[in-house]
Amino acid sequence: MAALRCAVLDDYQGVARELADWERLSGRVDVRFLDRHFATHDDLVAEIGDCEIVVVMRERTPFPAELFARLPQLRLIVTSGLRNASLDLAAAAAHQVTVCGTPSRSEPPAELTWALLLDLARGVVAESENLRTGGPWQHTLGADLAGRRLGLLGLGKIGTRVARVGTAFGMDVAAWSQNLEEERATAAGATLAASKEELLETSDFVSVHLVLGERTRGLVGAAELKRMRRTAYLVNTSRAAIVDQDALVQALREGWIAGAGSDVFDTEPLPLDHPLRTAPNFLGLPHLGYVTRRNYEGYFRGAVEDIEAYLAGSPLRTLG
Repeated sequence: MAALRCAVLDDYQGVARELADWERLSGRVDVRFLDRHFATHDDLVAEIGDCEIVVVMRERTPFPAELFARLPQLRLIVTSGLRNASLDLAAAAAHQVTVCGTPSRSEPPAELTWALLLDLARGVVAESENLRTGGPWQHTLGADLAGRRLGLLGLGKIGTRVARVGTAFGMDVAAWSQNLEEERATAAGATLAASKEELLETSDFVSVHLVLGERTRGLVGAAELKRMRRTAYLVNTSRAAIVDQDALVQALREGWIAGAGSDVFDTEPLPLDHPLRTAPNFLGLPHLGYVTRRNYEGYFRGAVEDIEAYLAGSPLRTLG
């Protein structure tokens, strides 16, 4: 019996091969690792059209219904993590494609949230660059954390971790989401904000930790950004579509808020001419929230396990 073909997509760092024992699939699956992103469906189909198995990294390459229709050989998709909003699960089922997930850790994105927040507060990147290039010595004036309010939009696993660190810094932590209850907020060391508006109006730092869905898409738009203090900062390590990107650019250019940091964007990789690249007081990262060695080991080892289980007729961690 001929070996199945598997493509591991968007292996940007070229580490997927070394972080899991793909040899366990030898003789049954031929695996190829692709380190470049395919911007169009035509390019992607030309590259993986012969594959029965595809491993995807989070939402780097979306799989809408029209793409499934162009990949008749496809039988299994393994996505890192247990949730992927860019995969059309209904279309996968209609085309008899099994979708499986992998283990994922909540610590890395919570830690990266603080990397962004601390830089916004203390100008770490800008001051380091000045030191390296001979620029002004002590150019920025930092924002205090202790005694300031940290407002969290969402208090799930990641938001709860962020809340606990905020408490350790001596911050007044508040949280809000549509279904958040006071008991849960209190358990995380936060107070329950009376409303989204109240949280935005009273917070010095606002951090987004919500799942993207119909109720959260565009949740923070121009009206919400205008409610924030002019001295406040916004951080988004969740999903780009929760914050209106055009409104955020306008807010930064017109000084509605003091600054913003984001690890997520509507289009990734971010186009070179995207206005956020030149927006003032903006700190952007190339979607690094989940990009740590331990997390990647879980992803790729989990992918090998999923493929083995599928071959054995008992798929693991199925989605949909």
